[in-house]
Amino acid sequence: MKAIQITAFGGPDSMHLVDLPEPVASEGLEIIDVRAIGINYADTHQTENSYLSPQKLPLVPGIEVVGTTSSGRRVLTPVASGGYAQKTLAYSAAMIDVPDGVSDEQALCMLVQGATAWHILKTVGHLKAGETVVVHAAAGGVGTIAIQLAKLWGAKVIGVASSDGKRALATSLGADVVIDANSADLGRDILAANNGKPVDLVLEMVGGSTFDASLEVLAPFGRLITYGMASRKAPTPIHPGSLMGGSKTITGFWLSHCFGKKELMNDVIAELFELIKAGTLKPVIGATFGLSQAVIAHRAMLARETTGKITLDPAR
Repeated sequence: MKAIQITAFGGPDSMHLVDLPEPVASEGLEIIDVRAIGINYADTHQTENSYLSPQKLPLVPGIEVVGTTSSGRRVLTPVASGGYAQKTLAYSAAMIDVPDGVSDEQALCMLVQGATAWHILKTVGHLKAGETVVVHAAAGGVGTIAIQLAKLWGAKVIGVASSDGKRALATSLGADVVIDANSADLGRDILAANNGKPVDLVLEMVGGSTFDASLEVLAPFGRLITYGMASRKAPTPIHPGSLMGGSKTITGFWLSHCFGKKELMNDVIAELFELIKAGTLKPVIGATFGLSQAVIAHRAMLARETTGKITLDPAR
């Protein structure tokens, strides 16, 4: 079978298309004939071994696929690794059936991006109707879904994006105001977008100065949810007293802590699937690359040239 393999860490160029033996099923694990592969920002960390969990070589990257089981079920499923391949192994208990009316690519938008958006808004963000939410990387996989869910749940949404095209996309998805991520004074622009008032909730995955500015503009009892560090730059260290003085909350979120918990994964994704079928939630598929183009896909993601969800087609 065709697969992408890494034998030495080093970013996108460390990935190579190779022929590997097909996986063998074992207790609790089934073979999946892969139909579509999801690319996540975490995958770029896998290639560098800079992810939250250490990686081991040789490595077939990728943590999510849609495919069919030997019994013919079409499922969305996480994989511990090995997603960038024509066949992979997945735990039977982790598989989520994809209903008619939801495409393979739409389903892929829900496992990581959809579930993350749901949880950072609701589970750890405690969003309430009438609050103001700032969505950084508003045209990205999580951002495009978070905008739609936040509006559905009654929030005012301020999107932050880095280009005219991305800002137009965020506006089309329902963001009330969209500002430039490259602003020389991001905090000032966020406040201006909220009529001079501090904000209630910030969804932050950029790090560095973006995190710093976001923390500054939080209202009393405001929450900043950090779920990534795309810039690879750490924010300024935070003194606990600064949080007390503003009654501010910083919460980290890693989706891995939801895996294996039906109420946190399966039930949430089933709810998201119903929103897709109803036309209420419209996943954005930014691009589909061939499996052989995985290096190009990673370069595009790291260069911030992509929008929405990026997928790989294992047939090419």
